[in-house]
Amino acid sequence: MERMLLTKQRRRRHRIVRYSRKFIIALNQWRDSMLFSNKKIWCAIVALFATPLMAESLDSGDTAWILTSTALVLFMTIPGLSLFYSGLVGRNNVLSILMHCFAITCLMTILWVLVGYSLAFTGSGIVVGETSFLGTLNNFLLGEIKEATEFGTIPESLFATFQLTFAIITPALIVGGFAERMRFSAMLIFSAIWLFVVYIPITHWVWGGGWLGDLGFLDFAGGSVVHITAGTAAIVAAMYIGSRKGYPESPNLPHNVPLTVMGAGMLWVGWFGFNGGSALMADGNAAMALTVTHISAATAAFTWMCAEWIRFGKPTVLGTVTGMVAGLGCITPASGYVGPGGALIIGFLAGWVCFEATGLIKRRLFIDDSLDVFSVHGVGGFLGVLLTGIFASSALGVFSGQEDIEIGSQLVTQLIGGVTAIVWTGVLTLVILKVVDMIIGVRVTEEEEDEGLDLTSFNERGYTP
Repeated sequence: MERMLLTKQRRRRHRIVRYSRKFIIALNQWRDSMLFSNKKIWCAIVALFATPLMAESLDSGDTAWILTSTALVLFMTIPGLSLFYSGLVGRNNVLSILMHCFAITCLMTILWVLVGYSLAFTGSGIVVGETSFLGTLNNFLLGEIKEATEFGTIPESLFATFQLTFAIITPALIVGGFAERMRFSAMLIFSAIWLFVVYIPITHWVWGGGWLGDLGFLDFAGGSVVHITAGTAAIVAAMYIGSRKGYPESPNLPHNVPLTVMGAGMLWVGWFGFNGGSALMADGNAAMALTVTHISAATAAFTWMCAEWIRFGKPTVLGTVTGMVAGLGCITPASGYVGPGGALIIGFLAGWVCFEATGLIKRRLFIDDSLDVFSVHGVGGFLGVLLTGIFASSALGVFSGQEDIEIGSQLVTQLIGGVTAIVWTGVLTLVILKVVDMIIGVRVTEEEEDEGLDLTSFNERGYTP
């Protein structure tokens, strides 16, 4: 845990404790030099100066905001992402999407409580030199977290639950890559293994005191941890499992666009907790993160709408809400570092680049990434990671961000972090799929795919015949 506090945003939240510790060290040195050999005098000095400095109590405002943010991020998955995805699939698969997201929420919660949080955020279990690659098992079953345990100015139980909501939505995003054709049992096994071998290590590297954080890699709310990993895993799964029957000759049209739009609206609102909550305080940083999140989402949605209008003669509702998600994913790593001007540029580039990426993946490469997870989250997340290295700089005038960085060297660091997330995720996702495929098989039969997964997997229908 101590190593994670070395990152910039954590250092800011814990400067009181850090300075007070330095003060205690200085007092110890004075004591050892016999300036304060009298024990009573020493205790009086500590009581007078050290205790007030060390007393960093919970802040009710910070706690209230992160409580709200935690609920908002969970709201993004159930029902936000669930509805967004379920509207995009065929009417015979709507329940399967809802069930996938719901079951992932339950499974990830159990695994996170068992050892997930501990491996991601508790100490350094696997260390090479001074570089940490994974946490420890010391917090098994969250055993070190009590009601009074604090993480900065919020309860650690709240921090652990807030991070849990990120661990929930990331594998849920991957569902969009293999929608309508993966076995439910295979999805559960895949998601469980993927959490441990992909999500948790990268989370530790970036936020838990690992080597990417030590390198100076900037990812405020999950551009690499969530979006790059989910997008990469989705396209690997889509290619490994294969296209849906009839693709690309027979279009797989959304069965309920209004359902998708409702889910998109919930994602937009929930994302304020995703990015704003990552400040871990109710302060100006959280407010700016929320502001730039909204600006990027709106700009990307409008850019995608205009791009469709120019390219195809008419804009679409589906394209517009997809652009919004692209803008949200792209601003995520930058949200705590950039200003409104930078967010406007990031939103524009997200809408345009992800629009082009979607066309490339579907119409030229003919990869059936069913719900465009890679072209929106993977491409958007990677683009956002790189743009963070530019617009986080405080030397760009009206487009300035909050950080005193050298753009060239920071871009190299951002590139290292982004590419690492892609390679690690891509290779291990493929390995996991092969293992699960050998054990139980990952794809449903042709007959099951024709009938729909609602009936064949759950013996239920989303709609009355």
